[in-house]
Amino acid sequence: MANAVLVTDMVKGFLEEGYPLYIGAKARSIIPNIQGLLEQELAQGSKLFFICDHHAPDDLEFKMFPPHCIEGSVETESIPELAGYPGEVIPKRRFSSFFDTPLEKKLSQLKPEKLIVCGICTDICVLQTVADARARDYEVEVPVDCVASFNEGAHRLALGYMEKTLGAKLTSFKVSQVKPAKFEPSESVLSGETADIYFVRTIDILRHEALNPVATMEVFASRAGILCGIEEVKALLSRVLPEDNCEVWALAEGETMETKEVVLRLTAPYQSYGVYETAIDGILAPCSGWATAAKECVEAARGIPIISFGARHVHPSVVGVMEYSAIVGGCDSCSSIVGAKLAGIEPKGSMPHALIIIMGDTVKATIAFDKYMPAEVPRISLVDTFKDEAEESLRVAQALGDRLDSVRLDTPSERGWVTADLVKEVRARLDLAGFNKVSIFVSGGVDPERIAYLVDNGAPVDAFGVGSYISGAKPIDFTADLHEVEGKPIAKRGRIPGITPNPRLKRVM
Repeated sequence: MANAVLVTDMVKGFLEEGYPLYIGAKARSIIPNIQGLLEQELAQGSKLFFICDHHAPDDLEFKMFPPHCIEGSVETESIPELAGYPGEVIPKRRFSSFFDTPLEKKLSQLKPEKLIVCGICTDICVLQTVADARARDYEVEVPVDCVASFNEGAHRLALGYMEKTLGAKLTSFKVSQVKPAKFEPSESVLSGETADIYFVRTIDILRHEALNPVATMEVFASRAGILCGIEEVKALLSRVLPEDNCEVWALAEGETMETKEVVLRLTAPYQSYGVYETAIDGILAPCSGWATAAKECVEAARGIPIISFGARHVHPSVVGVMEYSAIVGGCDSCSSIVGAKLAGIEPKGSMPHALIIIMGDTVKATIAFDKYMPAEVPRISLVDTFKDEAEESLRVAQALGDRLDSVRLDTPSERGWVTADLVKEVRARLDLAGFNKVSIFVSGGVDPERIAYLVDNGAPVDAFGVGSYISGAKPIDFTADLHEVEGKPIAKRGRIPGITPNPRLKRVM
């Protein structure tokens, strides 16, 4: 069965400036994610429904809200970015997509496997639609990066209610910001020095025996997760496979994968790739583990940005691919220069405790940072070094004024980590002093459990920094098996001979 995607109120009246209920830039930021979601679902045969506000001129709703989306006006039209997608438009006059519309009848005929609800506003029309869908026993998913509202606090509360009370599944769908990375296999990999010795000996024996059959190798994962490292594997294969006698099929970087799903299939003369089986598995295993851990953090954060801070926890030689993998998994950025360079984005960070300790005062250090750093670098002050975090936040805010972008809370375990009450106090004191535009960045011992605790308790966190949960993630084991030799199905005991069907694979070489 196909899914049904309910695209809620992505209309001009809410998403284009100049109209009474324009929601703002935050709402517009979800448009690329919704586009990506629709493309993914259409490729899987899902049905799209565009639910659009349509009100009579004397609608009673206008006692609560300014007149908007009046039938016959351009406000009721889908925004241009979504107007070209195939789907059915369903006008609605109230919050829920089910109230007094033909949606229920159409869904009963379609019998979708699940409903995916996206759009605006999270705490109004999306929430009411999800409630009515769950009341009708539909399985419902809400991709948190594809919903938005006027008020960030109400947005987060609504997400929590949909998950905890209504039983909807919160997912994450964010269009990858990773630009095509340029991977260059090292000489030690190309020479076979990083391979298990038995593969090197195997190729030596086959050369002596003049055996070089065309063989098909399939690679599968030991557990579900996010596939990462396939671009680096492709870079390796492009260097070693014969152009006129090879075929490579694979899932894409960042795609979800199931347990034992074939993620890579290659057919070529065996001697061209046999020695690289170790490298292929070894690239995919840690990268997919890091990306999967990042995804877990992203999903727990319900749309709050995650920055990878794990560079200090791994060997310098793998910092780049670790943080690249974290970004593939959904992190907004990373702290290392090399990781950001691989992903084609800018690194992010604040300042270390060392700067504050050497200068002897948080305010002095923040003023120096502001004085010497380029204008495009965000002014993020670390506020837990010498004084109470709330007090220190006010001091740096008063010193920098409008130039201060954010304060970072990094309270160590010896002081009980960053608590929800601490974040709320810092937010309240900043707001009372007129610094409501200063955001709050939380780091230190952050993992999905801690993120969920802060989000569930209403802590107004604007971004998280995650270190060892991502960098220390357990690799996902990958196994490579031969399934055909010269077109003849074959396999070791316990495995099924022949090509393993997977319609999700795309030919990449």
